[in-house]
Amino acid sequence: MSTITASPSVYAAKSRPAPRGGQVRLTRRGRLVVFAFALAVVLALAVLWGQPTIATERPQETRTVTVAPGETLWGIAAEVAEPGETRSMVEQIRRLNDLDSAMVLAGQRLRVPVTD
Repeated sequence: MSTITASPSVYAAKSRPAPRGGQVRLTRRGRLVVFAFALAVVLALAVLWGQPTIATERPQETRTVTVAPGETLWGIAAEVAEPGETRSMVEQIRRLNDLDSAMVLAGQRLRVPVTD
């Protein structure tokens, strides 16, 4: 049979050299935090220095019209538009009400531009 003897020994802990003055080592998480902070600063500056949006024209004054049975968008536009401007008024009404087509239903409420 064999015998094993264990003798206690003291291991000296390996010491790291002290970092040089001002040198910082970042972990992966530290680099991520620094990157996220820098990105937040850049975005904040972009928002602050971005060109503000200014409305160039005043909003168009409108009134609400309820579509009666048998009425068409063309007929409503003809009542409101200047003579010869019915087609452009139809397009204005479609844009104001976000309509896909010129079809309207009885009882539907439409915003119509007010003309002087």
